[in-house]
Amino acid sequence: MSELQDGLLQPAIQYKYWSGRNRWALRRQAIALDRLTSPQHPDDQEGRPLVVDLDGTLIRSDLLIECAFSELSHRPHAIVEMVRALGKGKANLKHRLSEPRDFDPAVLPYDPEVLKIIQQASQQGRAVYLASASHERLVSAVAEHLGLFTGWFATDATTNCAGEVKAEILVGAFGEGGFDYIGNDRADLPVWRRAATAYAIRTPAKVARQLSGECRDVEHLAHDRPTWRTWARMLRVHQYAKNGLVFVPLLANHLFAWASVWQVLLAAIAFSLCASSVYLLNDLVDLQDDRAHRTKCRRPLACGDIPLSYALMAIPLLLCLAFVSAAFISTPFLAVLAGYFALTTAYSFFLKRKMILDVVALAGLYTTRVIGGAVALSVAVSPWLLAFMMSWFLSLALVKRYVELLARKEANLPDSKSRDYRNDDVGMVGALAAAAGVNALTLFSLYISSEDVRSLYTRPEILWLVAPILTYWIARVLMLAHRGQMHDDPVVFALKDKVSLISLGAVSAFMVGAM
Repeated sequence: MSELQDGLLQPAIQYKYWSGRNRWALRRQAIALDRLTSPQHPDDQEGRPLVVDLDGTLIRSDLLIECAFSELSHRPHAIVEMVRALGKGKANLKHRLSEPRDFDPAVLPYDPEVLKIIQQASQQGRAVYLASASHERLVSAVAEHLGLFTGWFATDATTNCAGEVKAEILVGAFGEGGFDYIGNDRADLPVWRRAATAYAIRTPAKVARQLSGECRDVEHLAHDRPTWRTWARMLRVHQYAKNGLVFVPLLANHLFAWASVWQVLLAAIAFSLCASSVYLLNDLVDLQDDRAHRTKCRRPLACGDIPLSYALMAIPLLLCLAFVSAAFISTPFLAVLAGYFALTTAYSFFLKRKMILDVVALAGLYTTRVIGGAVALSVAVSPWLLAFMMSWFLSLALVKRYVELLARKEANLPDSKSRDYRNDDVGMVGALAAAAGVNALTLFSLYISSEDVRSLYTRPEILWLVAPILTYWIARVLMLAHRGQMHDDPVVFALKDKVSLISLGAVSAFMVGAM
């Protein structure tokens, strides 16, 4: 016995700390040493090792999806390489994506219930292992960060540690029924069947029924389920107010017939559905950045309230519904919506990382909604009005960047790696925001002096009363941003701010009076 222990001692040390080259035979040797030096009692739960799944169990996320979108965010054309890698097997794809640029195990959404069980097992002196279908580079990083595991099992360049393969590996290491296992999905059924006690968390109803029918000792762990409010936050329903811009051409041209209102309402629905699909895409791309952000860390995908796979399924569904709605309006409107989708996708993957181009793109997205409303109604929009909209929303986009930079600077955070701005740019960004706001006010004055307005309003001189209200509002926004009292998104701020709502009411009243 002593000679066998001495022979296995060095592999055991390598097993615990070697991060990239250990293979299944070495791991079985190491575990054999643990079983020799620490007497096991398979019939006694306190003597059995606890094995924990990673994706969807220990963390409320999926590392394969995260790594794929991390790669695509920097190299969109990498999708071709991913397809080729997948053709050689899932293990090959995971190996290809195993070194993401921004992977940080410290910000992953760990499940508190699973962590609690792991800590209880450790306090009882039980060995705890991490067994995951994710690549060994990622699994080892998570295990090292938490410092709670005796060892780990994971996918390497050739073997995908999932389903029956994982079950065989664990049985080879601990024996049939010689371990407890915590999992979450259908892929864990082969492992649960061969475990002594099956713990399940966030398990789909159909899988839960099958698990209960096939295994005797099953425990379903408590967890929070996503509600309609969670889905509303993920789809950014509160942002749908921005799509009210499609009504601007209707109001500007005084087209109040029910047919016109219906056309514009359908256009707003199409824009909302399209925007939600891109919001989800953007959240998948920005997972790591969002988790490090002071407010975005609460987004449902970033904090794990909704599985990433659900977002992947929702994106094409929402996009299809958006284009079907657009097709009911007209082919030209469908083209406008397609252009909006192309621009906002380009923003998610490329433009948002480019200084100034990002805010110009945001202003363009707002203005595209106005153009979409005009196309849906088959009416022209004054060039002065479009220029005003572009400058106005450029100012608000710059305020958004100003708030972000100011927050980072006050928190003594380093320059963002995902944005082409430096914290010291905050003063210049604020100046540009003020300049764009003043430019918008000048364009508004030119608009209400144009012949287009004189042909639409019987008393256009009343519209001059709108100018000081707009001046007050944009100046107040800039002052609040400078004081650090502004929401991350000025448009969201405007929808909740009483002064902003009163200002909107006053502007509306003056416009009605001018009619």
